[in-house]
Amino acid sequence: MDFITSLFLGFLTAVVGIIPPGLINMTAAKVNLKEGNTNALSFVAGAVIVIFFQAYIAILFAEVINSRPDIVILLREIGFGIFTLLTIFFLFIAKKPKLKKAKIGKKSKKERFFLGMLLSALNFFPIPYYVFVSITLASYQLFWFVNSSILTFVSGVVIGSSLVFYFYISFFQKVESKADSLLKNMNVIIGSVTGLISIATLINIVRYYLG
Repeated sequence: MDFITSLFLGFLTAVVGIIPPGLINMTAAKVNLKEGNTNALSFVAGAVIVIFFQAYIAILFAEVINSRPDIVILLREIGFGIFTLLTIFFLFIAKKPKLKKAKIGKKSKKERFFLGMLLSALNFFPIPYYVFVSITLASYQLFWFVNSSILTFVSGVVIGSSLVFYFYISFFQKVESKADSLLKNMNVIIGSVTGLISIATLINIVRYYLG
């Protein structure tokens, strides 16, 4: 049961973190549109390998931090502030994104593989994200800092990331005519998700101080 829980939570957190349009998934979609499925999959493979190590390193950091309750509550407060600001930004400030045409030259599978690794390595968001997520899940007794749970959780992250990237490269072309409409509503979707995370984090902080 612990195996299934860790795998599912890793999968779910990866989907939530990656599904909003970003540099990596949009580049994967553009590579697919311009160069075909093979090069796009090579790009994704490179990106996913780096995400695996980012998530694993993040959880190792989280394990150390989790032994310090004062740091844990500080991170929750910081996380609450960040997600609250993101909610306000996406719901009330951010302009509606527009689809831009891809401008990608023909490259080999090997080049796309290393490009995926490079862009993923330059994206530092996964490390603090998975530190925050794993500590939060551990506080609810949904995740344990043992090797089996860590490896299972990271495997779920890899599966979730791969699925989201596959969704982008496989279906983006089919819905290209509707992509503008989808992206216009994306800010509301992201803002709603970060809003729910903010509320859950606030509840956890209040419980800590009242408990």
